[in-house]
Amino acid sequence: QGLAQELQSRKFQSLQQRARKLQESQQQKRQQVAAVAKEKTKKTSERDKRFKVIDMAIKKRGHSQDALIEILHKVQETFGFLDDEVLEYVTRQMKLPLSVVYGVATFYHIFSLKPQGEHNCVVCLGTACYVKGAGEILENLEKYLEIKSGETTPDGKMSLVTARCMGACGIAPALIV
Repeated sequence: QGLAQELQSRKFQSLQQRARKLQESQQQKRQQVAAVAKEKTKKTSERDKRFKVIDMAIKKRGHSQDALIEILHKVQETFGFLDDEVLEYVTRQMKLPLSVVYGVATFYHIFSLKPQGEHNCVVCLGTACYVKGAGEILENLEKYLEIKSGETTPDGKMSLVTARCMGACGIAPALIV
């Protein structure tokens, strides 16, 4: 019976040692991942000074998720659009999941994940505008510009975009250039 207890005690000690080693290993991995992310953030911001503008906006509004839309506005104003690298940067700086940042960026039509043209042509496809011919206007613009909605002309001069509603139903169909 004494031998059985000693064996159990040794097994327990061995398991405790394994658990400590596993915890230490996991902690080291977390530190390595954090260091890589910090270095990537540093390299990104050193390479392009526009990231300093984003850092200041984040600092001014705090790292709160509530400020995300404002931050993304600032990013788009600074870079012209929201590409993957910039979204990842915002994710790291604000300590938010990429899914949250990407979800907001793709939910609102005001954000663009691709470079926009020098000019934007926005066609309202709300109910009132659609009933009064906005669909046909969009088709004609696509033919004339030789692009589809959401695209930019090859010369980078014009982007064709649609909106769900512009709030100008009284003058339907509405179009903004």
